[in-house]
Amino acid sequence: MGKEKFVAYYRVSTAKQGASGLGLEAQQESVRSYLQGGNWSMVDEVTEIESGKRNDRPALAHALSLCRVHGATLIIAKLDRLARNVAFISNLMEAGVDFTAVDFPQANRLTIHILAAVAEHEAWMISQRTKAALAAAKARGVKLGGNRGKIASLAIVGSKASVLVRRAKAQRRASDMLPMIRSIQAQGTISLRAIAAALNSYAIPAPNGGSWYANSVRRMIAVW
Repeated sequence: MGKEKFVAYYRVSTAKQGASGLGLEAQQESVRSYLQGGNWSMVDEVTEIESGKRNDRPALAHALSLCRVHGATLIIAKLDRLARNVAFISNLMEAGVDFTAVDFPQANRLTIHILAAVAEHEAWMISQRTKAALAAAKARGVKLGGNRGKIASLAIVGSKASVLVRRAKAQRRASDMLPMIRSIQAQGTISLRAIAAALNSYAIPAPNGGSWYANSVRRMIAVW
């Protein structure tokens, strides 16, 4: 069984904190103490310097990209501050990666799903109020309903949307892999077979979860 891989994500609120290590060192120590003694490897440690009011998180996006490329788990020191940030929740939900919080290791993706479920419940409540309003309107004699002849065309729209989702996923994976493949090419490795061998040597899983081959590298490059 191979080593479990991690990408650590730390956040400090100001550039001064980042330079001084204030807060950052405590997060690093917390993560390293949690992992001590395990069969693991650290792919990278990423630090975000930002205000809590900002919604864009470029360092988090980079950390999630590394997780997808290496098949790694995102690890953070504390869930409590991050879980209150809508940007963190939405990014983590869309990223499709596993994560661990040192102060709440049982959380993982389940907690994020619970947080999302709260928002989903609120949407359900709105839906129920809408249905009740429509029922009341129907009782008053208001004519409701639409053109059911459009079902076939709606099915076509749904199929096209599914294709777009799969294409977007493939493009995101290709975008994640681009820096790694460029780095390999910069070292003089040009052929598709050699690039595949290099990716396998770094233990980076292919899109299907198996090994890289020349054809899988070709398909990845074709997405760009």
